[in-house]
Amino acid sequence: VQLQASGGGLVQAGGSLRLSCAASGRTFSNYAIGWFRQAPGKEREFVAAISHSGGSTYYADSVKGRFTISRDNAKKTVYLEMNNLKPEDTAVYYCAAGGAVGPVVAGKVIGSWGPGTQVTVSS
Repeated sequence: VQLQASGGGLVQAGGSLRLSCAASGRTFSNYAIGWFRQAPGKEREFVAAISHSGGSTYYADSVKGRFTISRDNAKKTVYLEMNNLKPEDTAVYYCAAGGAVGPVVAGKVIGSWGPGTQVTVSS
């Protein structure tokens, strides 16, 4: 499955953004999807993940209560709603697929990462 992240931008602290991860291919609903981010000079880190059906979601402690992951399998799209953004949320955000949500949370994803989408939060 090929994934393309979009929706990033520049926002002030306390603001909101919604990222989209659009998929191509016929088997999108078979995959768990995760969002990851990488800030300058730092390693890529897990942000959120959702199971193939959307019934289970997982979040990093740093975004819990502020970010919401969801999916629309009919539209082959996963969303990341980000509220109350902080400057430390500034990063390139990537989406990736995995066979199950557990491995995705652990960073074990399928395929390449793609270019990601830049999120910049100003203070």
